[in-house]
Amino acid sequence: MSRKKPVIIAYDISEKKTWRQVYQIVKAWRLDGQKSVHECRLTEDEAQELLIQLSEPLNLETDTLMIAWLEPRRNVLCRGLGKNNMNRKIWHLN
Repeated sequence: MSRKKPVIIAYDISEKKTWRQVYQIVKAWRLDGQKSVHECRLTEDEAQELLIQLSEPLNLETDTLMIAWLEPRRNVLCRGLGKNNMNRKIWHLN
């Protein structure tokens, strides 16, 4: 059995109706998120199924979709002048 891993899903969709369809699909899978960026925990098979579901309503000419696996044990990479706070988990960029 595959292990569930953290994944970020983000999209930029031009039409409101399509955006609502995609949002409803992701909402059923997500742990948390905002309007167009969501965090999920998925197996590879679940990620493939979600990608298939999300691809159907998208317009390939105007819409974009990104799914990125997260590596929780990897060091945080950032750009700019980073200043970390006391607990070393939150970074403030200037």
